[in-house]
Amino acid sequence: MKLVLIGPQGSGKGTQAKVISQEFKIPHISTGDLFRENIADNTVLGKRVKEIINRGELVPDSIVVDMLKSRLNEKDAKKGFILDGYPRNLEQIKMLEKITKIDAALLIDVNDKISIRRISSRRQCRKCGKIYSIELHKNIKKCECGSELYQREDDKEEAVKKRLQQYHEKTKPVLKYYEKQKMLISIDGDQSVDQVSAGIISALKSFRHNA
Repeated sequence: MKLVLIGPQGSGKGTQAKVISQEFKIPHISTGDLFRENIADNTVLGKRVKEIINRGELVPDSIVVDMLKSRLNEKDAKKGFILDGYPRNLEQIKMLEKITKIDAALLIDVNDKISIRRISSRRQCRKCGKIYSIELHKNIKKCECGSELYQREDDKEEAVKKRLQQYHEKTKPVLKYYEKQKMLISIDGDQSVDQVSAGIISALKSFRHNA
């Protein structure tokens, strides 16, 4: 299956992408990871992206699509993939459709209150970068590596609210488009990780069977 993965901050997209990848034997492709990989490998596109990011500018869609096209042509993506972080607007949908066919858009739906609670409870290790949830680890004071934990500025409640507002503004037209195309699968993300995983797998198998 060729999937687009959508969800707000705190919806557990990263966790569920791993589950989908293992279940359906397809790669999880994140645009953020593609940027980092191309920069680390010093590719032609990576050099261009690095220059743009260093100038504090947004990477143009044309470069993102070139990266995606190259990645989707790799052997492991021939039978399907999970695309995370793209498309974010209607123009990007059109660009994506020129290079590949999408079977379904999977939305992990979580209300804002839960997103804010989950994200603002995150604490990160200053040394190794490991992330903890003070909801799940109530008495934790330090990382297992011994270093102190801190709250990132973009994980604070006000910052999360702004990010969610941007998410809704950008994502609404995308969701409407995929819903109109009868390609949208919505899963309630306000459940345990295992329940969300089971719901996703069941919904995707049913969608694939009926397609």
